[in-house]
Amino acid sequence: MFDLQGYGPILLKGTWLTIQLGIVSLFFGLMLGILGATAKLSGIWILQRVADIYTTVVRGVPELLMVFFIYFGGDALLQIIVSQIGHTGHADMSRFWAGVAALSLMFGAYATEVFRMAIDDIPKGQWEAAHSLGMRPIQTITRIILPQMWLVALPGIGNLTLVLLKDTALVSLIGLQDLMYYAGHASQSTQKPFTFYIVAALIYLALTTVITLLMMHFEWRANPATRYAKALIKTKGGNA
Repeated sequence: MFDLQGYGPILLKGTWLTIQLGIVSLFFGLMLGILGATAKLSGIWILQRVADIYTTVVRGVPELLMVFFIYFGGDALLQIIVSQIGHTGHADMSRFWAGVAALSLMFGAYATEVFRMAIDDIPKGQWEAAHSLGMRPIQTITRIILPQMWLVALPGIGNLTLVLLKDTALVSLIGLQDLMYYAGHASQSTQKPFTFYIVAALIYLALTTVITLLMMHFEWRANPATRYAKALIKTKGGNA
């Protein structure tokens, strides 16, 4: 259907890098989101202010500027560090890890608010009941709070994951050879931009469809009541 003129393999190579970038950024972004939500709900003034500044600044800066800031600012900082330790050569900032840092910071800022609202949604009596049973704070969080938090937070985290995948396209502007980088390279070489950008769009659509299906599965797994109700309906239907 599409004549890729031999550029199919490099598009697949770029797709694989996009997937890697998304997975690694998602992992660190989730960690930042949990830490940020914990800081905001900790009751410790300094941690709350740091978390507030983090979410306000990151959410207020365009994603593209964040990628540029991390890459070029990190490169300048790296040069200062290596010069202080006596290294005279040029040290290059990793484009991949600069992209991971920028995407993780952006994802984490939004995930912080999702997790915070999810934890706030849990009745205070859950904490009190766990404390009355002699549970330690870490036991309360891991056994009582986190399982309920995920159930509430999953839809929001799913939407943020879709946004994260699409935002990976921004790293092509700092030279990382992801899907958009190779699509642009192929379109310039063949003078057929529509062909390669529509193929890139279809690949992104396929990836977001997979993420959507995975999130639906996770939501189903996280809600035992829904599974039980569906099983009960099937049982009654079979008996009828």
